Amino acid sequence: MRSKRSFPNSLSASALAAVVACVPYASAAPAHRVEIAYDLTRNGTPIAELVERLEHDGKTYRLSAQMKGKGLFALRGDATRTSRGSIAADGLRPAEFEDKRTGRDAVRATFDWPAKVMTLHGKDGAVETRPLPADLQDRLSFAYNFSFRVPGPAPVGVSVTDGKGTSTSSYKVAGREKVGTPAGEFDALKLEREKKAPEDRTSEIWLSAKHGYVPVRVLVVEKDGTRIDQVATRVTVQ
Repeated sequence: MRSKRSFPNSLSASALAAVVACVPYASAAPAHRVEIAYDLTRNGTPIAELVERLEHDGKTYRLSAQMKGKGLFALRGDATRTSRGSIAADGLRPAEFEDKRTGRDAVRATFDWPAKVMTLHGKDGAVETRPLPADLQDRLSFAYNFSFRVPGPAPVGVSVTDGKGTSTSSYKVAGREKVGTPAGEFDALKLEREKKAPEDRTSEIWLSAKHGYVPVRVLVVEKDGTRIDQVATRVTVQ
């Protein structure tokens, strides 16, 4: 899926500041109920259909994601993720994350923010506690956190847990673009993952300004060049 660029790839610091000047750190939140359907492709080949749902009341949130494989990938079964928690001034604070997949043990993580402790619930009842990073998100809340605190000119660091471990990365605003998807064309804020080394994988996220900066496209390019593209086919708000 191609996107139509409305700004150059490389922006000076002053130009980038001007581009994002109209994007406040504490932007208006998305609608109370948002449902986004995506097509997921691997090197252009459809591999799954994904439906994500966000519900919030301004104080708490709940996210769910259901993925069904296509073609040969359907043999791998379905996957379901859920995330729930509270909404703070600086974004989402997950309380519980769960990942269920056909043929695998469910993965669950709980987060105690006052005690700054996260607990990972693994296979055969194994429990492990770890320090809870101040910028922690889970695999589902990660992209939606940008909807509740839209980045400004400075890069944003984030720690992400999949219920098994934690990774850290940093994202920067690359400008605004018109991004075309099967769900329509969106005026989007584009984020790019900062690479620590030239060979690192790349990640780009397009957030729809019209819909409260929810993700309408996510593109990941792995170290070996494999392209995983998640593109919106439908956006429903209530």
